[in-house]
Amino acid sequence: MGDGPAPFSDIGKRARDLLTKDYNFDQKITLTTLSDNGLGLAATGVNIGQLFIGDISTQYKSGKATVDVKVDTNSNVSSTVTVNELVAGVKTSFSFKIPDQKSGKLDVQYLHGHAAINSGIGLTPTPVLELAAAVGSKELALGAEVGFDSASASFTKYNAGIGFNKHDFSAALILADKGETLKASYVHVVNPITGTAVAAEIIHRFNKYENSFTIGGCHSLNPLTTVKTRFNNSGKASILCQHEWRPKSFITLSAEYDPKNISAPSRVGLALALKPRLNELS
Repeated sequence: MGDGPAPFSDIGKRARDLLTKDYNFDQKITLTTLSDNGLGLAATGVNIGQLFIGDISTQYKSGKATVDVKVDTNSNVSSTVTVNELVAGVKTSFSFKIPDQKSGKLDVQYLHGHAAINSGIGLTPTPVLELAAAVGSKELALGAEVGFDSASASFTKYNAGIGFNKHDFSAALILADKGETLKASYVHVVNPITGTAVAAEIIHRFNKYENSFTIGGCHSLNPLTTVKTRFNNSGKASILCQHEWRPKSFITLSAEYDPKNISAPSRVGLALALKPRLNELS
C-alpha cells in the first residue's frame, strides 16, 4: 500500500482494535500450524454456555494464489481463492459456501498511491453489489461505501467517513447506518516503549436522540504481557490480560462486570491460541 490510503473499512480501526480486539467472554481455543511449503492448518473451538461450535480450515499458498477451505460443525463448507498482484495493485478473490448455492461472490481490491477501492458482486441472477472507496494519503483519508440489492432495487447500506492518522495518534469520524449513526473515535499512544495507549469512541444515534461512549486503554507490563481495560456509559467495565507464553502463542483472560445486571455473575472468558510449526509437531 505504501503511502496510499487504507481501505474504507480501516478508518477508525486503531481505536476499534484497542477497545474490542481480543476481548472474549467464552472459552475458546485455536490451534494454527504452518509448514515451510505454504500449507497452513487451523482448528478453532468455542464453548458458549452449553453450546460448542468449531471449525477446521486449511490454507495453501503457491506463488500469487492462496486457497482457503473451512468446514464447521454444521457441515458447512466455505472456500476462498485469492490471487494477488495479477495486475499491479489488484487483489481478486472468489468465494462460495456449500450447500448455499447463492453464496458465490467475487471481490476485487485495488490499491493506488492516492486511492483504495474495494468492490464485490454476488454471483446470482439478482446480485448484491458493494463498492467502497477511500482517497487521500496514508495520513488523511476520506471514504464512502454503498451496497445495492438488485432484487429489491434498494440500498442495503451507505456510509461515509474521514480518518486522520499519525504514528502516535489516530482520529476518525464515520456516518453509518444509512446516516442514522455518527461515530467519532480517537486513540493516542502515550508511551510507545511500554505500549501505553488510550482510546475513546462516542456514538450519537439520530433516530433515538441518544449518545453513548466507550473509553479504554492498554499497557504492556513487560514485552510478553499486555493489559487492556475499557468502560462505557452504562457502567459496564471490562479487563483483559494477554500473555505470549511462547512465540506467537497467547493465553488471554477477559472479565466483564455489568452493574445493571447484578443478578447475573460477572462474565469471564479464557482464550488459548497455539501456533507451532508443523515440523515441531512431528
